[in-house]
Amino acid sequence: MGTPGFDFSAPPFDLLDAAGRARVEAALDLAFFPPGTVLIEAGQASPQVYVVLRGEVEAGDIEDGRERLFSDYGPGEVFGAFAVITGRARHRYRARGEVLAFLIPAAVFAELLATQPRFAAWFHEGLAAKRQLLAEKSAPAEANRLMLTRVRDAQLAAAVAVAPSLPIGEAVATLRRHGVECLVVEPAPGDDGPGIVTRTDLLDALALEGRGLASPVGPLAHRPLIGVREDDVLFQALVTMTESHIERVAVRRGSAVVGTIGLAEVLSHYASQSHLISLRLARAADEAEVVAAAREMDALVRTLFAQGAKISYLMEMVSALNSRLLAALFTFCVPEPLRAGACLLVLGSEGRREQILKTDQDNALILAPGVEPEAYAEAMARFARHLAAIGYPPCAGGVMASNPHWRQTLDGWRGRIAEWRRRGDPVAMMELSMVVDARPVAGDRRLVQPLHEDLMALGRDEGLMREMVLAAFQFDTPLTLFGRLRDGGEGTDIKKGGIFPLVHGLRTLALRHGVARSNSFARCEGLVAAAALPSELGRDVPQALAVFQRLRLGQQLDALAAGRVPDNRLDVSALRHLDRELLRDALRVVNRFKDHLREALHLRGMT
Repeated sequence: MGTPGFDFSAPPFDLLDAAGRARVEAALDLAFFPPGTVLIEAGQASPQVYVVLRGEVEAGDIEDGRERLFSDYGPGEVFGAFAVITGRARHRYRARGEVLAFLIPAAVFAELLATQPRFAAWFHEGLAAKRQLLAEKSAPAEANRLMLTRVRDAQLAAAVAVAPSLPIGEAVATLRRHGVECLVVEPAPGDDGPGIVTRTDLLDALALEGRGLASPVGPLAHRPLIGVREDDVLFQALVTMTESHIERVAVRRGSAVVGTIGLAEVLSHYASQSHLISLRLARAADEAEVVAAAREMDALVRTLFAQGAKISYLMEMVSALNSRLLAALFTFCVPEPLRAGACLLVLGSEGRREQILKTDQDNALILAPGVEPEAYAEAMARFARHLAAIGYPPCAGGVMASNPHWRQTLDGWRGRIAEWRRRGDPVAMMELSMVVDARPVAGDRRLVQPLHEDLMALGRDEGLMREMVLAAFQFDTPLTLFGRLRDGGEGTDIKKGGIFPLVHGLRTLALRHGVARSNSFARCEGLVAAAALPSELGRDVPQALAVFQRLRLGQQLDALAAGRVPDNRLDVSALRHLDRELLRDALRVVNRFKDHLREALHLRGMT
C-alpha cells in the first residue's frame, strides 16, 4: 500500500526514475517494532529491505557467545539490502528502542535492482559508485566535458611518421602537405624509441644552428616521446603538458602512436587558468614574478574544485605546477655554479604528489660528494623566505633545506638512513617516512638514485617495517562502537583519523614489497599487482582517500573564503546526508585496512 512520508529526495532513492518511485510507493508498508526485536537474523535471508523512519537499529555479530556491535542505523538509513541480494545477512539487526520503519518487499527491491541501473550501482559497487553518482549530481556540464571526454574523442592531429634520414627541407614540405605541427621520427639504430620534431625545431635548426635543408631530421628529434593514452581523459593531457613544459603530446593506442594533441585542442574544450600560471612561471624574470604567479594557485584550485575536478586529477595538476614553481625558485635562489652539485627534494604530501593547498615547507637537499653543505646555507635561507612569501609557512619541525639537518651530502644521507634503521625509535621512523616519499624537482636528479636504492633495501627488514607501520595506529578511527561518526565537539580531524593511516600504511607496505612508487594511489595499484593487497581493499582504499581529500578541501576552501586559517577538521554537521554516508563508509575502509596491516606485518598484540 502507499505510505506518506517516504523521502525520495534522499539517497539512494533519489536515483530512481518516475516508474521506480511509483513502484516503491505502491508496495511500501510501515511497521512498528518494540525494543529488542530481532528484525533480521545473521546468516538468514530477509523478506524486505528496511528504511528507518524513527528510532535506531543496531547491527552486531555473535563472537564467543557475546554480541559485538558493528554499526547502527538511524532515521533515513537503509539496511537489509545485502540480505535480500545475497540471501544471507552479514549481521543480526535488532531494535535498540522503539523503531518505526518503512518496508520494501524483497521482490520489489530485486525488481528495482534489475530495472534501475544507477540505483543498482549504489548497492553493488560500493564506495566508488557512490562517489561517481555524487560527482554526476554535483559537477556542472562544462566540468564533465573535461573530466569525461576521452582524448580519442578530441580533435587529434595525424601522427605523420618519417625516417630519421629525411632532409629538413622535405620535412618542412611534409608538415605543410599534411597540415600538422609536428612529425613522429622513427628510431634509428641505437635510439630509445621514436621521437618528435616540431615546426619550431626545424626553424631553429635552419635559422639559429646553421643547418642546411639537406640535413637529416633524426638528430633534432626529442626523446623519449611524451604521450598519453587515447583512453585517458583530456585533463590528463593537460596535466602532462604542464608537467613536461610542452604544448603537444603523442596519443597512443597500446604501443602505436595514433595521433597528437596540442594545448589549443585541449583548451578548446576548457579554458584553464593552469596554462596561464604555467606561462607566467616559464616567463618569470626573477623571484618576484615567480611569487606573483604562485599566488594564483589557490584561485585555480577553487575553480577546478567548483567545476567538479576529480581529486586525483586536481592533485596531479597542482603537483605539476608546484614542481615548476619550486624549480624556478631554486634557479633564481641558487647561484649557477652551485646548482649542478645539488638536488632539491620535496617531501611529505608534495613528494607524493598529493598536496593541493599550501602546507608546511617540507623539503631537503642532497649534495654531491665533496660539496660543502654550508655553501648552500644562504641560498636555502633565501629559498625558504620566498616560499613563505607565497604562502608556504616554515615547517614547525624544521624539515627544510635551510636547516643543516636536512641539507646533507649523499654520503651524509646514506649514513642517516643507516642510523634510522639502527635506532628504530618514533622520531627516526618519522624522518624515514618523510624521506621515503622524497621526489626530486630541481638540480642534479641523478643524486637521488643511490638514496632511493638504500631506502628500498630497508623493506627487506621485517622488524623495521613493523616499527615503522605502528604510527598508522597512533590515532583512533573517528567512529563510535556503533559505527557512527565521532567529532568530539570540535570537528573530526580527518588527517589523523582517516588520511594518515591509509597513506602511512600504503607507504610501509610499498617499501616492504618493493613497490617503487611514491604516490598513494599508485602504491595501492602496485600492491594489488604484487598480490600484497586484496583487490577489494585495492579498490576501496583509493576511493576512501579521495573522499577524505574532497571533504577536507571543500571545508578548507570555505575557511579561506571566510578569512580563517584552514585546518584538517571536518564539521560533520555541515555535510550533506550523502557526504556523511560516504565519510562513514570511508572510515570503515580505514578500519578494514588497519586489520590488513595487522595481518600482513604480524602486529597482533602490538596494536
